[in-house]
Amino acid sequence: MEVWVPLFNIFLNSPCPESEASLWMQNSFNDASKTTTNTNTNTNSLLLLLSNPTDVAAVQIQSPSSSPSQSKRVMWIQTLPNAAQSRILSFLNVERRRFCGRELRALASNILRGSGEGDFWVKKAARQLLDEMPSSTSDGVSGLNLDGKTEEEFGKLPGWLESATGSSGSVFPWLPISRDELRQGALSSGFLDDDDDEEEKVLLVDDEELSQAVDETEAEIICLESVHIAPEIQSAAAGLKAQILTFESTSRTAELADQILQLCSKEVGVENPLLILELIEPWRADDETASILLSHLGHGGQDIVWPSHVLCSVFLPKLLVLRERASRVLITAIIGFCKLHQKAAVDAFLLPLVFRRDGINTPTCDLVTRVIKECLHSAHVSSYCQRLLCGGREARGIVCLPCHQCLLSNELVWTEPLFTLFQNILNFNVRFTQDSVDHLVSAIQQSVGRFSKSLKFCNFLLCFVSKCDQTLRHHKFLLTELAEQTDTFVTKSILSKLGRL
Repeated sequence: MEVWVPLFNIFLNSPCPESEASLWMQNSFNDASKTTTNTNTNTNSLLLLLSNPTDVAAVQIQSPSSSPSQSKRVMWIQTLPNAAQSRILSFLNVERRRFCGRELRALASNILRGSGEGDFWVKKAARQLLDEMPSSTSDGVSGLNLDGKTEEEFGKLPGWLESATGSSGSVFPWLPISRDELRQGALSSGFLDDDDDEEEKVLLVDDEELSQAVDETEAEIICLESVHIAPEIQSAAAGLKAQILTFESTSRTAELADQILQLCSKEVGVENPLLILELIEPWRADDETASILLSHLGHGGQDIVWPSHVLCSVFLPKLLVLRERASRVLITAIIGFCKLHQKAAVDAFLLPLVFRRDGINTPTCDLVTRVIKECLHSAHVSSYCQRLLCGGREARGIVCLPCHQCLLSNELVWTEPLFTLFQNILNFNVRFTQDSVDHLVSAIQQSVGRFSKSLKFCNFLLCFVSKCDQTLRHHKFLLTELAEQTDTFVTKSILSKLGRL
């Protein structure tokens, strides 16, 4: 049992349990077991543990009304949480070649032959495992009918929530708010019009009208400059613009931040505060003034996207044209802000900086690397890299002022510092998803001609092959051909690493 504890911790806690469990299994048994017989013996002991008959009463807390007659014997896997059961079965399906097929069929069949009250996703995973096994059609299992009830069960509410849908009490049992209070709050905040009821009105449009509406919406988002702003607001913004260019004192700059917050509030009548910030141009302030503005504006947030608006208007424009190392004041302010507002750090700082029109340079690479290291969790960094490499322009969700859109590129511009950035991220032991790895291989293929003699590029390639060896096996021959085109003193090391994949 003890040898499998790390594996069960993965199933209970990991955000991607199947791939992480596969890596753990490979690292644990490929080195420890040199023969196929020993490996099969070790792995099949896991199946024996999962299918071991267990008394439910021995692992469940008995209520005062329960009796020994209520206990029943089930497999040990069925005493685990449903989510863990589903993950284990999915893992067994992925790694089915490591296990005895007869034992796998028996485990999946026993789960499907259980009572109809079993979890839908557990039985679905068991059915998928059984379908992948040879001779699975002769098992006579009908515990999960996926032909007629899949859509119905998939869209069905959980039992604990379904019981509350017909009541007129609170929206959720744990929240002290009723449906009437929720509607009144929506009316008072402007999210819902009293005359509009989406359940009673149906808007019918043909494809041409819908397409035209979408085009108009996109044009409205892009052309924010065309939105009318009252003259008095423009005058106030111009006054603030002149004042932030001159640093008088910390207290005076804090007062300016309060005035900016008040002018950008929805009570003034402007729905999009980016319009006001674009008029004020806070990025033109010197670094010390900008750091004070950032600290005070960040703590006066009006909604969830406000920190992104602050970051993209105060600091991002300075860094999009950065040619040398940023000042210590600037770096300290950025790191302090990004630690508090991690989503804003990704949307309005890390993403747009890497999509610079001319590609990132060494000072930008160093700054992005430091923010990633000190402000983000490794899982957030993995997601950030996936958005960089795999997401389209709309999916990336970059926050940037309209006047600075011209400084950004629609696609990544591959430069030596960009490859160095990904090397630094790999050295932080960040795990890349398979699609991120595939896109990096494609970028290497496109760039190898330009950087064949670049030591920075080859150092990245060596790090990439070393850190992502488990996900690069089906790219082995392509990467070998690309590595042979390079000409640096680390080329032989890259080929040696590829030869051991």
